[in-house]
Amino acid sequence: MLPRKRGGTEPEVEEEQRGEAPHSTPTSTSTSTKKGKSSLFPSSSSSSSSINTMQFNGSSLVNDIDEDLHSRQLAVYGRETMRRLFASNVLISGLHGLGAEIAKNLVLAGVKSVTLHDEQNVQLWDLASNFFFSQTDIGKNRALACVQKLQDLNNAVLISTLTAPLQKEQLSQFQAVVFTEISLEKAIEFDEYCHTHNPPIAFIKSEVRGLFGNIFCDFGPEFTVLDVDGEEPHTGIVASISNDNPALVSCVDDERLEFQDGDLVIFSEIKGMSELNDGKPRKVKSARPYSFMLEEDTTNYGVYERGGIVTQVKLPKVLKFKPLGEAIKEPGEYLLSDFSKFDRPPHLHIAFIALDKFRTEMGRFPVAGSEEDVQKLFDLATGLNQTMGDGNKVEEIDKKLMRHFAYGARAVLNPMAAMFGGIVGQEVVKACSGKFHPLFQFFYFDSVESLPTEPLEADDLKPLNSRYDAQISVFGSKHQKKLEESKIFMVGSGALGCEFLKNLALMGVSCSQKGKLTITDDDVIEKSNLSRQFLFRDWNIGQAKSTVAAAAASAINPDFHVEALQNRASPETENVFDDAFWESLDSVINALDNVTARMYIDSRCLYFQKPLLESGTLGAKCNTQMVIPHLTENYGASRDPPEKQAPMCTVHSFPHNIDHCLTWARSEFEGLLEKTPNEVNSFLSNPGGYASGMQSAGDAQARDQLERVLECLDRERCETFQDCITWIRLKFEEYFANRVKQLTFTFPEDSLTSSGAPFWSAPKRFPRPLEFSSSDPSHLHFIMAGAILRAETFGIPTPDWAKDPKKLAEAIDKVLVPEFQPKQGVKIVTDEKATSISTASIDDAAVINELIVKLEDCAKTLPSGFKMNPIQFEKDDDTNYHMDMIAGLANMRARNYSIPEVDKLKAKFIAGRIIPAIATSTAMATGLVCLELYKVLAGSHKLEDYRNTFANLALPLFSMAEPVPPKTIKHQDMAWTVWDRWTINGDITLRELLQWLKEKGLNAYSISCGTSLLYNSMFPRHKERLDKKVVEVAKDVAKVEVPPYRRHLDVVVACEDDNDNDIDIPLVSVYFR
Repeated sequence: MLPRKRGGTEPEVEEEQRGEAPHSTPTSTSTSTKKGKSSLFPSSSSSSSSINTMQFNGSSLVNDIDEDLHSRQLAVYGRETMRRLFASNVLISGLHGLGAEIAKNLVLAGVKSVTLHDEQNVQLWDLASNFFFSQTDIGKNRALACVQKLQDLNNAVLISTLTAPLQKEQLSQFQAVVFTEISLEKAIEFDEYCHTHNPPIAFIKSEVRGLFGNIFCDFGPEFTVLDVDGEEPHTGIVASISNDNPALVSCVDDERLEFQDGDLVIFSEIKGMSELNDGKPRKVKSARPYSFMLEEDTTNYGVYERGGIVTQVKLPKVLKFKPLGEAIKEPGEYLLSDFSKFDRPPHLHIAFIALDKFRTEMGRFPVAGSEEDVQKLFDLATGLNQTMGDGNKVEEIDKKLMRHFAYGARAVLNPMAAMFGGIVGQEVVKACSGKFHPLFQFFYFDSVESLPTEPLEADDLKPLNSRYDAQISVFGSKHQKKLEESKIFMVGSGALGCEFLKNLALMGVSCSQKGKLTITDDDVIEKSNLSRQFLFRDWNIGQAKSTVAAAAASAINPDFHVEALQNRASPETENVFDDAFWESLDSVINALDNVTARMYIDSRCLYFQKPLLESGTLGAKCNTQMVIPHLTENYGASRDPPEKQAPMCTVHSFPHNIDHCLTWARSEFEGLLEKTPNEVNSFLSNPGGYASGMQSAGDAQARDQLERVLECLDRERCETFQDCITWIRLKFEEYFANRVKQLTFTFPEDSLTSSGAPFWSAPKRFPRPLEFSSSDPSHLHFIMAGAILRAETFGIPTPDWAKDPKKLAEAIDKVLVPEFQPKQGVKIVTDEKATSISTASIDDAAVINELIVKLEDCAKTLPSGFKMNPIQFEKDDDTNYHMDMIAGLANMRARNYSIPEVDKLKAKFIAGRIIPAIATSTAMATGLVCLELYKVLAGSHKLEDYRNTFANLALPLFSMAEPVPPKTIKHQDMAWTVWDRWTINGDITLRELLQWLKEKGLNAYSISCGTSLLYNSMFPRHKERLDKKVVEVAKDVAKVEVPPYRRHLDVVVACEDDNDNDIDIPLVSVYFR
């Protein structure tokens, strides 16, 4: 799913594209990686317009967005947000692990500039959390040590550094400032400056202390959120509106309505009750799945006739932030993440203030294992609690919690940094763009459940002069050894995989000779990966993901023991990932992007009883699921319902939204340019075999296929580029004029159904034919794209003039377009359950034979060695005209049906089925999973210690809960779950297997292996098999050959109890070797 480096263009070119480079300010403590430029901090834009009363730099600075590179991010943010990001200057102060993660996410997102500030030098301690640091960086300034590697992620972002103490006046040059290592006193001073600055500067303070973390946001006295959730406005298709007060609006049951009480909506295209078409927002109440009440008196309005679209109106929201100095005393409501800890935030609020006071007084952090320091911190917290207002005071300070907090206070753990880096990175994006609802204002989090279950001894927490000392101070050296010796299987090395590899390398997982991480991915690196998959660089395009990612992770930690494979984990590779491989594992981590692969890995983990750490992202949303043997349900136990598919007749003849048009467009693209050329080549390579296959099929689909092949080679064969122009011009006429004329001839606007209802009632939209015009740029561009692609399939060169609008128009005007007359008796499929638009005919076989004869005759006229070049759809290359063709097809069709059109980018998202993705949600998901990995590898945690998470960074929403336990089945004195597998040792017979089950009070009536039935009590002949070995029967009946590396055979047994009740028993494994 996400991470990487973006870049390739020279810095000078990028600066020209982005507008004026930040001004140089002479200083000995500032550096910049841009050639010939140094900078203290980025200058604010001279055109800082105030969407938001904050500095949103004018989008005029940005002329271009690389859509191939940023397509997944654009699908989340949209162009306007991206432009605002590209014009934003950000300061990040404090470059331990958290600062590095925030910087990485923002550089990948593509802000204009990032200034890194840090006065401290790299220590060995820092190598546990900052993946930019290596052993050779120890002693260097932390900001300077990060800058070049951070720049490698994205050459389009200006990276500069500050190594001297900050003055508050320097903050005026930024749209957002982030502090990860600052005293409370200094934070209050800086925030007051940012809060009162005109325009305000977004101030974010975040800390990670061991397994505890917090965030504070202040975006100014009045901050306007332009889009609170990032979701498309909800819509519905109106079916009826009553003349009442309030009015009842009913919508078609095509899709459930997503409106909520209080939403504002507007109406359009209403026939009859036209008063509602005035564009005025109206309030929804009593919202139901397919209807709602409208706060409007429609008694005297016109009577509703038909049609209409109702659309949600999304309004901006103004938030009034309090400065830190006020908010620290009156924090208000905390953003909760775990409702089992609803009373925890006030404790942590006091704990973090107490820690700041401890550091101010003592000049250091508490020492891990020091009870004296725990007592000192506890006393400070108790005193602070007495000064808190009544609403913010806790009943009693939790000393056990305070001990955990004190022990890990100095440590920045990588999983915590990854999680908080994702959240804070997203908050900066919100501050710079107004996209999504900010965190308002405090967020506290802890994961004390990640600690080992046995008590930690003070000696075990002492530093060992290793790169893991920070982690050892929290978990102890014994647990660190478990991490280093663990054997992990990671499936996938895309966006999630890159983040996981970085996290595991920093944590020391599989970082000894006894440990090993095996990663597999059969994919190669593409340009669009680079905006999220941060272990990749542009020179890696075309290389194997797993190999490149593993090498990059090994550079982070040279002790990382990782093996990279390029095998797809599937039934076909079980000789690679064999029983011995699975049995050796401690845990499995999924980094996949599809349900099929997830289900397969889940089945393997279930079979071999291995923990599975599952996660996924969708735009700003992410989820994690822990699958722990015998404790939790497995991944496949609960599944989302399948996506609703539009009926074929809707897509083909009655579209009512742009998705339908794009589905049709992609289908036509693949039919014309890939499937038909492939069929042509299949025929030409083996005419006899192809003809026999069509005759054997003998159905309407085979007939249609032959007709398309013959048409392609005969009437529509192209020999010159002009022929290609003729072909696509006639296709335009066929698709957007003739078919519509035929449809409206067969079903006129006043048609009625058999029940007497109007045929063209919602959701159907009555279409109008298009008239081609060479002066319409969209018509012209469609013809150009179609002609170029048609020429490609026939191997015809594209002349230079083809891209000249004037010359192309002249060529199009030469095409003779025949008059079209609609025909009587044409059948048009209207049945929503139909799976094909081909209509069967009693003489299909005869027509097929006739077509084959014509096709064979046609083949004789072709040049020797003639072959077509099928075109496989590729969405991520903006120069190949694929999306131009599909967007053109979809938009012309949308124009037929008065459906709003979309630009090429939006068309790419829908037709290309692009999954929206951003680095921030990926980072958060992997951080959360790695917090669970601590528990898994400790090996003694209970169900209530684990957490599944759903998060939406747009809202923001964090919902954590303990996993669901597996369903337990009971029989007599036995109980089992989906995790159990029954084993029998010995090369037993079927009769012995039945007797073994009988002794458990189970009467087996059916035994199967794979898809074959080995035994069923209802079949008399099966009794002859009873004295044969189970393995022998499987070999004879199911044709199962047990591979040499496997010692057992699995059978599924159906059983009843003595009362004839079915009992679902576990899989039975016969260990015959």
